[in-house]
Amino acid sequence: MNAPPQEEATSAARVLVAEDDDAMRAMLVRTLRRAGYTVVEVEDGFELGDYVAMMRGHGGTLAPPDVIVSDVRMPGLNGLEALGRLRAQGVACPVLLLSAFADEETHAEALRLGARQLLDKPVDLDVLKAAVRDAVARG
Repeated sequence: MNAPPQEEATSAARVLVAEDDDAMRAMLVRTLRRAGYTVVEVEDGFELGDYVAMMRGHGGTLAPPDVIVSDVRMPGLNGLEALGRLRAQGVACPVLLLSAFADEETHAEALRLGARQLLDKPVDLDVLKAAVRDAVARG
């Protein structure tokens, strides 16, 4: 089976966005949809935890997304905890974390848990699109 052209692969990629700030989430979702991605959005860490629990490999029926973009600080499950659960389940999809409060310790923990990148807020949307594009391409 031949691999689809890069443009098709990008447009077919599914991105899960987890962000508790409504305006930020709307901006991220709109930006990624305009870039051609299929976007699933969750409002906070509680919904992110539910989504992770319902993914295949954990007894659920939802396919893991191609990329997860998650805020670090959210009510319920935070981005680092979600990343830890995903890796414990054997889910290897790339995770991009966003934080307005990331210190060196948070960056180190994100990388230790296997995050592809931790982007500082306010996130430059071109940087975000490039990071998602790179994560999709590398898998």
